[in-house]
Amino acid sequence: MLTLEAINVFYGGIHALRDVSITVNTGEVVTLIGANGAGKSTTLRAVSGLLTPRSGRIVFEGHDIAGLPAHLLVAKGISMAPEGRGVFANLTVLENLEMGAYLVRSRQQIKQDLERGFEMFPRLRERMKQRAGTLSGGEQQMLAIARALMSRPRLLLLDEPSLGLAPLVCQTIFNRIAAIKASGMTVLLVEQNAHAALTHSDRAYVLETGSVILQGSAKEIACHPGVREAYLGE
Repeated sequence: MLTLEAINVFYGGIHALRDVSITVNTGEVVTLIGANGAGKSTTLRAVSGLLTPRSGRIVFEGHDIAGLPAHLLVAKGISMAPEGRGVFANLTVLENLEMGAYLVRSRQQIKQDLERGFEMFPRLRERMKQRAGTLSGGEQQMLAIARALMSRPRLLLLDEPSLGLAPLVCQTIFNRIAAIKASGMTVLLVEQNAHAALTHSDRAYVLETGSVILQGSAKEIACHPGVREAYLGE
């Protein structure tokens, strides 16, 4: 579904991604792990159209999308729940979800997708008329994911979905990621909680200072001595 071919991304003079090549197959959950500053979020921002690579190709369903603006990529089937959640604080939960469906013209489809979001995250139904800025961190993360799903993406990008959340809330989020995968959706996940991410992934890539240094099945990566020491605390 998605292939990154030798992507190079710069922030001014800083070389943030160095010849990064990644493949995501249809129906997979693929995780990017690595330390802060390794280039994980930069990779997602390049895929989502928020950053333009200086060189390399990003091929989604057979088409090179590198450099296309983010709103066109949403129309093509890519949606992201960003790091930090990025909810519209002064809008209600319902209004945030409706913003996620801004390209959808069918009111019936929007109604169906709202219901699906409320079934996935019942807390959002309870908070439907509440301003998003007053939600807890976990509730905001649920909202960010549900909003990303409102455009019915074929590829869902999740950037640090468990960041700053209590363990019980993290478990809920990862259970929902498993349900999203079970529905047939493809997921590219960036996550600091390497243990939880690898448990719920098919394959993984390890990034270090902007380069891919290791790749393999989630089980292989989880068993790698360097990964166990650096990211799993073993």
